[in-house]
Amino acid sequence: MSFKIAIIGAGSVGFTKKLFTDILCVPEFKDIEFALTDVSEHNLQMIKAILDRIVEANRLPTRVTATTDRRKALEGARYVISCVRVGGLEAYADDIRIPLKYGIDQCVGDTICAGGILYGQRNIPVILDFCKDMREVAETNVKFLNYANPMAMNTWAAIEYGKVDTVGLCHGVQHGAEQIAEVLGAKSTQELDYVCSGINHQTWFIDLRLNGRPIGKDELVAAFEAHPVYSQQEKLRIDVLKRFGVYSTESNGHLSEYLPWYRKRPDEITRWIDMSDWIHGETGGYLRYSTETRNWFETEYPQFLEAASKPIDRAKRSNEHASHILEALETNRVYRGHFNVKNNGVIANLPQDAIIESPGFVDRFGINMAAGITLPEACAATCIASINVQRMSVHAAISGDIDLLKLAVLHDPLVGAVSTPEEVWQMVDEMVVAQAAWLPQYAHAVPAARERLSTSQVKTREWAGAARRSVRSIEELRAEKAALKQAG
Repeated sequence: MSFKIAIIGAGSVGFTKKLFTDILCVPEFKDIEFALTDVSEHNLQMIKAILDRIVEANRLPTRVTATTDRRKALEGARYVISCVRVGGLEAYADDIRIPLKYGIDQCVGDTICAGGILYGQRNIPVILDFCKDMREVAETNVKFLNYANPMAMNTWAAIEYGKVDTVGLCHGVQHGAEQIAEVLGAKSTQELDYVCSGINHQTWFIDLRLNGRPIGKDELVAAFEAHPVYSQQEKLRIDVLKRFGVYSTESNGHLSEYLPWYRKRPDEITRWIDMSDWIHGETGGYLRYSTETRNWFETEYPQFLEAASKPIDRAKRSNEHASHILEALETNRVYRGHFNVKNNGVIANLPQDAIIESPGFVDRFGINMAAGITLPEACAATCIASINVQRMSVHAAISGDIDLLKLAVLHDPLVGAVSTPEEVWQMVDEMVVAQAAWLPQYAHAVPAARERLSTSQVKTREWAGAARRSVRSIEELRAEKAALKQAG
């Protein structure tokens, strides 16, 4: 087989390498072309050198090209994968820093809440540019695989306004299944069958079977509470399991910021989170982790390049969906996964226009979703609250309507639990002004927002959050990795 895959945001080094090696685990794909594109020439050349080394080490005919000219990379592409973070870590820092001034403490801030909504405002105009290029220069029936957050908003915009065949992909379901298999004593996830459905980052294991035996709420609660690690790291998630009756795919930190109950007061935050790793609820945890990861890669790049000289081990192919979807589409080897698509009746008690995440099967005919699913009422209610925020956020990003943007943020569950309407209006003004370079659709609104900020009487505070940690130095990271290696 010979076709072209374009990866936008290919400077996301670790993830691009994983996708690349996963795809090359499919024997039929050895003769394809990967076209890498990114706004950073520096990052682009670093990842190209790594991928070239992999091709050379495995003696493959695979072609790798790299260009900052996105349109050139998309020419003739059959598949386009997006891993972009518009605004990079600079804009992301404002997604965390500014809401903290108004009492909004986020762990990740990339899905909804104040940070996720503004992230979507930055991404959506760029995604529509991607779609325009794909319609004009890619293969006629190009498929767009979106990995970038905020997943639902980006996918919604690409389908509804970009008019490109799009699927959103995430690994939350797989990670949740791995946890469940572990607490139930399974040897692997192969022993676990499940139906997981909802919306991205709020997906629910509504049917669980271990070697064919149904697993109920009480057994699952007992298994998690008995686990020596998860009982401490996933306290909030276990509490939701007890109250809702089903387990959520999302980590303690992620789930905490989609709900109005657990992060609205500092003392409550420290009660429910765990500081053993960022993902369990640390204030700005993912921002710190992302910053450290980027610094580590820049400093230790020779090690990454050396590691790329090893042969590809097909047994270590990851459970990321992309390679399996491409394999099913091109070879007709059927693949079952969980995909983000427009609802259109798949989940009966969620809005039809929403982007849902639910089981589907892939073959030569495309992605075929399993329809007729009904979520437990509490799960549906939680998802609908987020869907309403997502819908307003997408419409605001398309129209550049700052008043609609403010209403979207106001209706966010956690924002509404913490901030007053006056605080929300000022916070959005402040975020739009700070991120104006990445928000072209709001250029007309920036002068008035800046003027309102100069005369505002709304008080803010400089607050690091309930559980903030400083970015660690390279020396600290080296010492920690050495200690872990010695202990393990």
